[in-house]
Amino acid sequence: MTMLSPNQTVVTEFVLEGFSEHPELRLFLTGCFLALYTVALMGNILIIALVTSSTGLHSPMYFFLCNLATMDIVCTSSVIPKALIGLVSEENTISFKGCMAQLFFLAWSASSELLLLTVMAYDRYVAICCPLHYSSRMSPQLCGVLAMSVWSVCALNASINTGLMTRLSFCGPKLITHFFCEIPPLLLLSCSPTYVNSVMTLVADAFYGGINFMLTLLSYGYIIASILRMRSAEGKRKAFSTCSSHLIVVSVYYSSVFCAYISPASSYSPERSKVSSVLYSVISPTLNPLIYTLRNKDVKLALGRCLPSFSH
Repeated sequence: MTMLSPNQTVVTEFVLEGFSEHPELRLFLTGCFLALYTVALMGNILIIALVTSSTGLHSPMYFFLCNLATMDIVCTSSVIPKALIGLVSEENTISFKGCMAQLFFLAWSASSELLLLTVMAYDRYVAICCPLHYSSRMSPQLCGVLAMSVWSVCALNASINTGLMTRLSFCGPKLITHFFCEIPPLLLLSCSPTYVNSVMTLVADAFYGGINFMLTLLSYGYIIASILRMRSAEGKRKAFSTCSSHLIVVSVYYSSVFCAYISPASSYSPERSKVSSVLYSVISPTLNPLIYTLRNKDVKLALGRCLPSFSH
């Protein structure tokens, strides 16, 4: 700590509470986090490798899936390594700069995932509702622009929220009631006004959580209506199978994000926030490659060509 005034000190590092209130679970959680991180890394790297190397997967759907896998790697890597260090060490401290870096990368990847899930829902809408215009509507150029827009808009959002956080004064206490640096518990520690931060967080929540959720629901409303109008049972089954994986991923991700963020700061619950944060920052990135691999015929075929033993 460095001195600010005779009665105030500036916090230069924080202490992450982690899961220290449950010491009996430390070994179990260490094993779980390590296993989940390994599966998440391997699964998402495998998806990226398959999509880039298999010509059969060079389509908009798999291009966006590749972007999703990249975001999942950024998300888990910004959270789990530090959480593991906290589980195996006596005191889990993080520098102010380290905390802001973690906040930026987590906000960037989490908001990117929400925005990309909306883009992927639109892609499925065009594929099922306008199949004859799919190749012209979802051109490689448009897909590239959409992906770059997602990364750029979300990087700007993360920069604004992290920049606003760096302008706050933290003069103690320095205990973050979480296992990583997140906006709600950090705002509770600030000894300067947090009104602007709270407003910007609400704006981001409304856009990423609210508007994107409504757009995704709208896309699926049209998709379901289109599937129900199909006459052949085979056509219905095929159409539904192309979007079922994405629908499962959307359900898991949004439910955990809503649990973590869509609540006023006054009702912030560390225990509930930790559980929901594990869902979207650890479980969801681990499940995504499994859902897309196990439920997708094209990915399984590509995997079978790379790993012959998988196809048996």
